[in-house]
Amino acid sequence: MPNQNLEIVPTVTVHSLLVAYPQLEEVLISMAPPFKKLKNPFLRKTVSKVATLRSISSVGGVPLSDLINKLRIEVGQPELSTSYDDEDYFGDQPNWYKPDKIACILDESKMEDKDKMALSVILKEAKKVKQGEIIELTTSFLPAPGIDILRSKGYSVWTKKESEAVIKSYFLKNEI
Repeated sequence: MPNQNLEIVPTVTVHSLLVAYPQLEEVLISMAPPFKKLKNPFLRKTVSKVATLRSISSVGGVPLSDLINKLRIEVGQPELSTSYDDEDYFGDQPNWYKPDKIACILDESKMEDKDKMALSVILKEAKKVKQGEIIELTTSFLPAPGIDILRSKGYSVWTKKESEAVIKSYFLKNEI
């Protein structure tokens, strides 16, 4: 049963949003081409449960305040006057990054089942690497949900934009 009382804020997951307001699926899809992936049943069952509005704003290249307020207006919630800073997923090369520590290289463009996307693959591979080893992930988009999940699991993350179509993310398995 939809929860029409859900307040739309950056920390709401896509899954929760679409359960409460199913009509927002088309609104999201119209805002950015990457959001078309919401139609994929596998991604709806997996990524949407962990991807927050903050992370998908980065994936879609939509300013977080614009995303939040458009969705709020659509469901009759007042716009928020708060201006959210989009989380910066990119940064300078960290001291922990050493190319010889890369134990696993994943490239989204070479994955056989593109519907399963990089998230499920990287989570599977993350279990295999040893402490101090790095996973390199190459994608055509910012894999914000995956970055958030692995950060929450204690991984250090560095992401760099090599070009408009190539993003490299590095995940270091830290000591537990």
